[in-house]
Amino acid sequence: MDTSSLLAAGWDINPNGTADWVPWGEGDLARAKVLASGDGYMLVFVEARAGYSGSPHEHTSTEFSYVVSGRLRNQGLEMTSGGGYVAAIGRVRWSV
Repeated sequence: MDTSSLLAAGWDINPNGTADWVPWGEGDLARAKVLASGDGYMLVFVEARAGYSGSPHEHTSTEFSYVVSGRLRNQGLEMTSGGGYVAAIGRVRWSV
């Protein structure tokens, strides 16, 4: 019996980040990889170049973000490597 398939049941595991890059947002300044998903949530790696700005949008689920490298401005605050945020359901995201 292959126990690895039993151990992985209910898990979406991407052990080496080989997901395909897809466009992210408007324009060509950002791209993303969906690394895993479950229960309606996605773990997404986003890479954005300087000047990228997302459109305002309302969150229909909780969003968790972590800055791996570089800088990110969200809700008027700048975050750097190691920074992050959680956006609650119903909150509007503004790139200011």
